[in-house]
Amino acid sequence: FMESLEKEIKDLVGWERVENKLSKNFKFKDFIESFSFITRIAIISEKMNHHPDITISYNSVHIDLTTHDINSISKNDIILARKIEELI
Repeated sequence: FMESLEKEIKDLVGWERVENKLSKNFKFKDFIESFSFITRIAIISEKMNHHPDITISYNSVHIDLTTHDINSISKNDIILARKIEELI
């Protein structure tokens, strides 16, 4: 199971494993685009009942994905990362 999870992590372009999290930075034209991106993530996250840690600074958005129950990366984090990529 962990081998397939590691392969799926490697297939996520721009995402990297940082300790027990999947992390990625996104850049946008301005604050409105950044905020819009986060709003769309919030809708997806709520439907999945799986919520990312998000930091926003003007046109920059940083996302960390982890599954707190297991204190590591799970299939849900991979699924959410893919859905986030579809928004770009």
